[in-house]
Parts: sequence; structure tokens; C-alpha cells
Amino acid sequence: MKHWFKDQHFRSLLKNTSYLGVSKIVAALAGLATLAFAGRGLGVLLFGTLILITSYVKAVSGIAKFQSWQLIVRYGGHGVAHGDPEHFKVATGFAFALDVVSGIGGMLIGAALLPFIGPWAGIKPEYLWLGMLYCTVVPIMSSATPDGVLRVLDRFDLISWSETLLPISRAVLAGVAFFNGASFAVYVGIWFVTDLIGNLYPWYLGWRELTRNGLHVGIRPTLKPNALPGAWRFAIDVNLASSVQAVWGPIGRLVVGGLLGPAGAALFRVASTLADTAQRPADLLGKAFYPEIVRMDLSSKRPWKLMLRGTAAVGIIALVAIVILLLGGKPLMALIFGKAFLGAYAPLVILMAVPFIGIFSFPLSPMLYALGRSDAPLKAKLLGSAVFFLAIVPLSLAFDVIGAAVALVLANAANAAAMMVQLRGEHRRVRGKPEPRPQA
Repeated sequence: MKHWFKDQHFRSLLKNTSYLGVSKIVAALAGLATLAFAGRGLGVLLFGTLILITSYVKAVSGIAKFQSWQLIVRYGGHGVAHGDPEHFKVATGFAFALDVVSGIGGMLIGAALLPFIGPWAGIKPEYLWLGMLYCTVVPIMSSATPDGVLRVLDRFDLISWSETLLPISRAVLAGVAFFNGASFAVYVGIWFVTDLIGNLYPWYLGWRELTRNGLHVGIRPTLKPNALPGAWRFAIDVNLASSVQAVWGPIGRLVVGGLLGPAGAALFRVASTLADTAQRPADLLGKAFYPEIVRMDLSSKRPWKLMLRGTAAVGIIALVAIVILLLGGKPLMALIFGKAFLGAYAPLVILMAVPFIGIFSFPLSPMLYALGRSDAPLKAKLLGSAVFFLAIVPLSLAFDVIGAAVALVLANAANAAAMMVQLRGEHRRVRGKPEPRPQA
């Protein structure tokens, strides 16, 4: 295993993942503190209502969001690495234009639909105005251009620390609200303000790095990226895949709220939040993995070796996290959230299958995108979503929150299996011919 560290790409992958990892640990602790303050301050029912409102806005943002950072990495990463930034500038302008259009459209549609969707999901009429006001932050939440700029410029350190601003500030404000017995509207306001500030800060960092590297000149917003072959198709595929993925997170919580009420949504949120902590290592490695492999020749052995080595590395960390949560999940819930939330432990045990699946699936989507198969993750997520929707209603009605957890596990398994099959086909295609041996 020592020879793995001689690989420059593997070292870079671990370095960038470590930046993200440290910030995510800080963010996770702050997030748990936030949920603890809000859960204890509001109680199960009002806390569930807060989860439903914020989940709705996140769902709207997730559907509207074009994941524009992937465009910048896909079309600009190789050029910047080799001294030719023109495609990077076009991709950045295209990404910015998509963020603006999709964000404003998402805000207007989300606010208009909430009075119809909210009551079904379990949001009481007297709280709908708070949700509609919250929708005004969608354009900022839907923007991913600065993330792409920072990834291409290899500033994962800035990404990591910028991601701690929102959870830390939210935890501090939620603590103040808890100790002062604040109202429900104050908690919603805290979520709104911290989302606004936390999502604006990366824009400052992205612009600063562009100017430092002399790359800000020549970037123009455009919806006609003629210099980027297949850019619109890639953008649409990635957006649809991201929108479908929202089904399993925010939309999934809304469905649980509609089926089981705010209390069920609250328990499901607590269980999934703790399960996400074990999923973090795979998610972080996936974020650092994609910019690394777009710089590599995918017809060679190197990116495939990097994928296997990354899987081994994340597997060790994720398995330790899974064991810790299985053994300490119940006392952790009682300590942080209170005994009223202990009903989330059984769903948590089920959801531990998700980070286990993530050990093997984290490199699949980046590899397929790098290979030009932007349709493949979309097809996989469509399959997973179909499984989720077909399973969640009967399972939730039969087994309560545990059933919802089982449906989420089945969706993740179907998604991973579909991507594995497609990536295996791509591997055969690009690696079908043996590499020429060097001349003696």
C-alpha cells in the first residue's frame, strides 16, 4: 500500500479530501448542535414543521439547480491545468447564466406552488407565509458557479472553510434562540439568514481567486456556449440527475411528512442526519475525485487504479463510522435531541446500509461524467427514484418511519447497481485495447 502514495493524483486526492473532511467534521458537529437546540426548543411537532419548510425550499433549489460547477470542471479543468483557459472562461459564463435563470425561475415557481403543496405535506396554513418568504433565497442556494471555479483552481481549502460558515453561524444563532425561548418564526428566520450569508460567501471567494489568477477578464454570461461541444446536453443531464436526486432528500422528507405527519418527518430527519455522517467520507472523496480524473487519460490504467484506491481508503473510514453509530446511536440521540426522538434509532440502523453502499458507489458518477456519459447517472437515478416512489408509500404505511428508511436504502442500491453496470460497459470500451508496450 505504500506505493500508492507515490501516485501524485492519489496524494492530491487525499489532500483535497482532507481539506473537505476537516470542514465537514466541524460542519457536522455544528449541524448536530443546531438540530439539538431546535429540537429541544420547538418540540417534535414544530421541529417537524421547520424541517418540512426548509426541506421544501431545498427541494425547489435542488430541482432548479443546474449543478453548474460540473460544467466548469468538465470543460475548463483540463485547459486551466495546461495553460489554455479559454474554455474555462466560456464554461464559467455559461454556468453563471444558468444559475441566474434557473434560480429566479425556481424561486417564482416554488413560492407559487407552496400554498398547494404545503398543506398536503403537513405544513399548517398559518406557517405558509414563512415558507413563501423563505423561497426568496432559492436563487442564491441554486448557484454553483463559484464552487466550480474554486475546484478548477484547486482551492479546496477555501471551499472547505467556506462550508463551515453556514453551520457554525446557524448553531450559534439557534443556541441563542433556544436559551431565550424564541418563537417558531425566529427559528425560520435563522435558517433563512444563514442560508443567505453562507451561500453568498463563496461568490466572494470565487471572484477573488479569478482576479488573483488573471482569469476574470473575458468571462461573459451566455446561454450560447458554442465553443463547448455538447454543453447544453451535459447541463441538462446533470440538472435532471440532480433534480431526481432531490427526491431522496428534501422531497423524501416532504413525502414522509405527508404520510406520517410532522413528527414522522422529524424522526426521519434525525435518523438521516446521523446516517449522513457515516456517508460523508464517500461524499467528500467523490467531490475531490472528479476534478482529479478530468485531468487524466481515461484510456490508461491510472484513473481506474485511482478509483480502486479511493474506494479502499474511504471504505476503512466509513466502516468505522458505521460501527460507531450502530453502537452509540441511541445514547447519542438521547443526549443531543432528547428521549422524545429515540424513535429515530430503528430507522437509523436501517439507514446504515446507505453509507455502506456509498463506499462502492462514490466514484461511479464522476467516472461516467468524465467519460462523457452524462446520461448514465441520470438513468440510474431515475431507476432509483422509481424504486423509491413505488416502495415508500406501502412501506411507510406498513412500518412507519422504518418503512421510509427501507425505501431509501432500496433506492440507493438500485442507483448504485445501475451505474456499476454502465461503468463496466464503459471500462470495456475504453480499455478494450491493450496499452502499447514501451520500446526497449
